[in-house]
Amino acid sequence: MNVVKSNEDYTVVIFRGTMAPPLRFSIPRKVVRGILAIVIVFVVAELAFLTQYVVQAGEVWELRGLRQEQVSIRAQTAAFANSVDDLKRRLLNMREINQRLRVMMGIDAQKSEDLLDGKGGIDLPLPPPGSQNDQAGPEAQSQGGDAPDADSLNLLRKEDSARLDQALKGLDRAMEREEQSLQEISKVANERLARLGATPSIRPVQGWVTSGFGPRMSPFTGQMAMHDGVDIGAPMNSVVKAPAAGRVSVVGYDPKMGNLVNIDHGYGIETQFGHLAKIMVRDGQKVKRGDLIALVGSTGLSTGPHVHYMVKVNGRPVNPQTYILE
Repeated sequence: MNVVKSNEDYTVVIFRGTMAPPLRFSIPRKVVRGILAIVIVFVVAELAFLTQYVVQAGEVWELRGLRQEQVSIRAQTAAFANSVDDLKRRLLNMREINQRLRVMMGIDAQKSEDLLDGKGGIDLPLPPPGSQNDQAGPEAQSQGGDAPDADSLNLLRKEDSARLDQALKGLDRAMEREEQSLQEISKVANERLARLGATPSIRPVQGWVTSGFGPRMSPFTGQMAMHDGVDIGAPMNSVVKAPAAGRVSVVGYDPKMGNLVNIDHGYGIETQFGHLAKIMVRDGQKVKRGDLIALVGSTGLSTGPHVHYMVKVNGRPVNPQTYILE
């Protein structure tokens, strides 16, 4: 086959063999140019289509990634919100226990805080009204409606981060309040325990009351006189115990009280033990409830073996029998 070019057209000659005459076709130059132009346009269009296809395919994959990331973000924020709600419930239970302890300890109740009216959960963007996504989950929502882009996801992250940060700050404040309340309760409880430990509550010597607190007929003068303690009779050298924790403030001898011991229990409470046979503690010594402090005797102005037991509160004698609880 040969192509013969003339001034006006192109002639195509097809040789079919040595014996057969050749076939000739004449193609105008304009037609050839038109065909070439069509081919060029087709090639350019195909290239443009392929380019657009590649771009669209990339956007589709990016869209899928953004949707999956959106679903993941919402799932994570929802899980974190559930954890925050659980912490709030625990804090409310702790607060209720704290309030009960405060009532039991006689401490003023805490002021009502926003924690008691707290609401949980993370707010998510609302779908368009009437759309099918109204009742769909996060995954279904991510597959319909407007496609998420990087800006919207960044906005979603910032909004969720702000809400979570606000919830965490609220929990932190609530935990600080409850911690302060527990510290206050612990302080009051320790003070109460210390005061209970320093309050006389046991009989200092096992025996019988031979003379009570208050006005009595004096065994020495025969006249009425105020007796500022109780006399507890007991066998000679019976054990005398400290009725509560405290510090020995006086160890000595008095002409009327004989050998005596004073214990300062703090909180304005003081006890005194007189007519002792032997003192077993020293001045300044710390004692606990039930510790041995002396032995029963009949020293000083006495008619027989006994212990003169006196309790003073803020410097004034009170009836010691109100401090004997056993």
